[in-house]
Amino acid sequence: MRTLINPATGVELDISPTSASLDDTDAVIAKAHDAFPAWRDLAPGERARLLRAFAAVVDEHLEELAQLEVLNAGHTIGNARWEAGNVRDCLNYYSAAPERLFGRQIPVAGGTDLTFHEPLGVVSIIVPWNFPMPIAAWGFAPALAAGNTVVLKPAELTPLTAIRIGELALLAGLPPGVLNVIPGQGSVVGQRFVTHPLVRKVCFTGSTAVGKQIMAGCADQVKRVTLELGGKSANIIFADTDVAAAAASAPGGVFDNAGQDCCARSRILVQRSAYDEFVGRFETAVKDFRVLDPASEQSQMGPMVSAGQRDSVQAYVDAATVAFSGSAPDGPGWWLPPTVVESSDTSEAVWREEIFGPVVAVMAFDDEEEAVALANDSEYGLSGSIFTDDLGRGMRVARAVEAGNLSVNSHASVRYWTPFGGYKQSGLGRELGPDAPNAFTEEKNVFIAH
Repeated sequence: MRTLINPATGVELDISPTSASLDDTDAVIAKAHDAFPAWRDLAPGERARLLRAFAAVVDEHLEELAQLEVLNAGHTIGNARWEAGNVRDCLNYYSAAPERLFGRQIPVAGGTDLTFHEPLGVVSIIVPWNFPMPIAAWGFAPALAAGNTVVLKPAELTPLTAIRIGELALLAGLPPGVLNVIPGQGSVVGQRFVTHPLVRKVCFTGSTAVGKQIMAGCADQVKRVTLELGGKSANIIFADTDVAAAAASAPGGVFDNAGQDCCARSRILVQRSAYDEFVGRFETAVKDFRVLDPASEQSQMGPMVSAGQRDSVQAYVDAATVAFSGSAPDGPGWWLPPTVVESSDTSEAVWREEIFGPVVAVMAFDDEEEAVALANDSEYGLSGSIFTDDLGRGMRVARAVEAGNLSVNSHASVRYWTPFGGYKQSGLGRELGPDAPNAFTEEKNVFIAH
């Protein structure tokens, strides 16, 4: 049992879920395996109906889930409501998939050739602490729609909304064993997902280091794996853009969720002729960014998730030369102000490493070629933004930057109806979008001789 703490106050919560043992994990996997045949064989329309019912129940409990996330994870109430709504929306979106999981008829000589998408079986989902609700749904909604059963391990720090969503699934009428939530340590529950032969796929979101370990473990059984890992995304500001608008939007692009976001635009590249104007306007925007009690409707940024995460981020700040920072509440809780460092050396840790906190490094560039080279000078390639009034430049740079999710004149990275995933060491595979259910299936080919 791990004691849970409210990140905004440092006070222990009166809820502490029991941490599952190896035997508990094996029992849950067996339960999911036993439930699989009936769920797989359920008529597509009935599976779709149950997913829509699940979405409706989540919607009825949206405020409860949001308040729980504020308490457990320190998310602002505005973000938490969006996150709970994203669970609902993912379920509604993928409820259309069971009746549209199409195969193909392929022309062949001497007969008819057909393909089928068949579910894998038991799918495991390992969820991080930074976005406990959406990332869980990005895995379980398409997996369930494709006819799989799911075992889901929430992060040790933030298990409460996942546990409640598991209860809501039963309330909505999903059969027992179809969606199973099992809190516990990664070294016990998560590792057993990797080694258990009845688990046919592992979906992991978290650090690149742990993702590599999971990938290596899954190789032993040639087990499928989807990895959504780290990021050090670039926000590229060209001089031809509306610099004032770009500066005003930049804090939200990096400090949302206190910077605890693999898509955070934690490197800002600014064309030299616009650099001074941008930095000046950015300073004003950072100082105006509202870091408040996350339960407040006015809060734009809450605390760090834990004391350990706060201390890790503070160590980066202490080793850097801070240009300016915003404000944060005094007193208890794991608070840090949004912080800006002006960088001139790409070898600096604050420029190269994923800090996972409210810290951003800013650097000047001269031309488009240099901007692309600087953006790509990273082991990561998850997301990024490009601000320019030249549509041709926006498209050229978006095609040249090695990242899976890019936005021109925006910081939007994730929509449940478009694919999401990274290049290089930011991950393997894609989540979300119309093709996500196929990633939870085997494609079978059948030839019928005439």
